[in-house]
Amino acid sequence: MTDIPASTIRGIGKLARDMAAITGSFSYPETAYHLPITYALTGVAVQDGASARQAFAKSGENPLVACECLLASKDAASGHEGAPYTGFIPDTVLRKLGYSLVDGSILGMALLAGSPASADEAAGMARELQEKYMLTFLAGDIIRILSSAGVKTGLDYRLAPLGSLPIHGVHFIDIVTRVAMMFGGVVPGDADRLIAYATERAKVFAIIFPGLADEEIAFMDTLKALSIPVLTTGGYEGGTWEKVTAEQVVSRGMELKDIRVKVTAIPIPMGCSPAFEGKSIRKEEMYVEFGGGKSPAFELLRTGRPGEVVDGRVTVIGPEIGEMRQGSAVPLGILIEVAGKRMRKEFEPVLERRIHNFVNYGEGSWHVAQRNLIWVRLSKEAVAKGVKVEHLGKLLAAKFKMDFPELLDAVQVTLFTDGKKVVEMMEEAEQTYEERDRRVLGMKDDEVDTFYSCTLCQTFAPNHVCIITPQRPALCGAISWLDGRTAYEISPAGANQPVRKGRLIDAARGEFEGVNEFVRKASHGEVNRCSLYALMENPMTCCGCFECIAVVLPEVNGVMVVNREFTGETPCGMSFSTLAGTIGGGAQTPGFAGISKAFILSDRFLQAEGGIERLVWIPAMLKEELGPRLEKRLEVIGKADLFGKIADENVAKTLEELQEFLARVNHPALSMRPLI
Repeated sequence: MTDIPASTIRGIGKLARDMAAITGSFSYPETAYHLPITYALTGVAVQDGASARQAFAKSGENPLVACECLLASKDAASGHEGAPYTGFIPDTVLRKLGYSLVDGSILGMALLAGSPASADEAAGMARELQEKYMLTFLAGDIIRILSSAGVKTGLDYRLAPLGSLPIHGVHFIDIVTRVAMMFGGVVPGDADRLIAYATERAKVFAIIFPGLADEEIAFMDTLKALSIPVLTTGGYEGGTWEKVTAEQVVSRGMELKDIRVKVTAIPIPMGCSPAFEGKSIRKEEMYVEFGGGKSPAFELLRTGRPGEVVDGRVTVIGPEIGEMRQGSAVPLGILIEVAGKRMRKEFEPVLERRIHNFVNYGEGSWHVAQRNLIWVRLSKEAVAKGVKVEHLGKLLAAKFKMDFPELLDAVQVTLFTDGKKVVEMMEEAEQTYEERDRRVLGMKDDEVDTFYSCTLCQTFAPNHVCIITPQRPALCGAISWLDGRTAYEISPAGANQPVRKGRLIDAARGEFEGVNEFVRKASHGEVNRCSLYALMENPMTCCGCFECIAVVLPEVNGVMVVNREFTGETPCGMSFSTLAGTIGGGAQTPGFAGISKAFILSDRFLQAEGGIERLVWIPAMLKEELGPRLEKRLEVIGKADLFGKIADENVAKTLEELQEFLARVNHPALSMRPLI
């Protein structure tokens, strides 16, 4: 142990003494992974002091295990710190981040822990990490210091304040380990596989400020076991810490983990980054709003002829921000005209949906919905810094050129704030929406000979392959068949590749020879057969960022679907998090499938098992969300009464209650052929 710093040795001794004194029961809420670091390293599901000491011994007295157990025990005894701290971040929140972790809007994760030398130093690092597409976690006094500098923290800003002590950085590491188990197929207790996964795939690093206690130094020093670089701007306190100046530390951390980003500043008076995409602008924070049912508003992207679209031109027709009363609702029309040799009309709706993302990238701008239902706000803070309506146009023009350089040669933006002109242009926009809907409405899998793959999630789940069809969107809900086709044409070497269906093997299950061949190759030989419409036989694999899970309930001869927002127990006795922990990471699990919400409304949903009539239970929130569309779908197939026969947690919390309810309403699943 001569190569281990004395502070680390003292820290390990202190942790061992503290572990010997742990008592009582403790756990983290809303997770299927118990105490995740401990579970991943040792396989022990810690529930109390005795099992914590067992795991600590099994880990070789690993400081990561000790700190996690001690912190969980402390939280159980005195409660989570509460606002503004997040504490432990539940599985469902982490899964919502799943798509961002693979689509390029989050390139990696960083931990900032301790007390930086100055507020300016801390604020500069935080802003640089935001601008470089990093998801950053904060532990210790840095949270207070950032707040004093006016920096907003929270997951919405990709600056997550874990807790008031550096040791709360445990929650950063438990996220790394859960990502490995959720998406990477790492089995709890297989420490070697976890270390290999973290070394090869985890784009993470830590920046630690001076002044840590010995046990905190021991914790940070042990991050080297997971190949996590530890950098410091002050004293060299750990065995493998690298001292770097405050100005260079972020770039150095990204360099060490090969995190590459090209950031081009947009010349507008507010920050622009995916880090701001999740924020909200509350009514009391807004200067002005557009749409949202309070004024007419729409957005439209259309293709213009080369020469007619002037690249970078931004025009505002109507009042500018200085002519708008604070707190008012003003009409808005967003017209984006694009031109490019490779641009096609069918790409328009796919690109148009990016308006939502790009407006939300603005630090002081906010956007929800699409088409003629949009709702946009500008904050008082942004307007005070000089932001105008014109700057929304500059942001949009710049982002479309940055993100689609091979597709778009020119982007021109016109913003209408004149009410009469907005109404006039909205009529034209609505005609375009209707034409598009007619073009894609009713597209069937049988009418195309090519599906599309998505392997974005192989960043974390190396053997998972998603197959996207016109009637089955990607399981994350983010990519339709049209999106996949467009993405391939824009980027032929990207994650969305054409998949020739080939010879039909089984129509009911949706099994095709060409799909099997593609999946076999793309999964590195791990998956040989894939049924696109089946739960029981060779279902599609899952990565971890699915919107819902479909689960066979043999006791009632039916299928339940649970969405990730639902945190309660389901009739099968497991929560979403527990279920998700059993099927993610690229595994093929008969009887279980990750699906999108939209797939529930598809003709292909549960086709091999008999269709929508197998659906016996969904959470009330999901039933309400899908309500009008699900009722319409059932009416079309002559099963309008089925909607009222689908149970939720208000009528059936247990399997026994579900059996009673289904018998009482005479649910059709009870008389269908046996599933098993």
